[in-house]
Amino acid sequence: MAARRVSARTRRAAKALGERCAEWRKLQDLTAEQVAQRAGISSPTLWKLESGDPGVSIGVFLDVARALGFSDQFLDAVDPLQTELGKARVGQALPKRVRHRINP
Repeated sequence: MAARRVSARTRRAAKALGERCAEWRKLQDLTAEQVAQRAGISSPTLWKLESGDPGVSIGVFLDVARALGFSDQFLDAVDPLQTELGKARVGQALPKRVRHRINP
């Protein structure tokens, strides 16, 4: 199976996300081993996340966010109803699917 190409923007975002996780850990005076244990992952996996490896799964990120105590804040940050668009459309029913027809 061929490796998926990751854009430079995604690599930068993964690096920033990893750095933020490391900052949360250090602010709480926790070792990488402590966080890995609390998250139920290995220390090398935590190192990959903190180093910005974009191949780390969203599940690992969420486990680490929970272990560090910021999972609720993360979920609030990505809540579309907290955006201007979401607030404007709050009363509207969202479609089950969005489909676009391709014109021949």
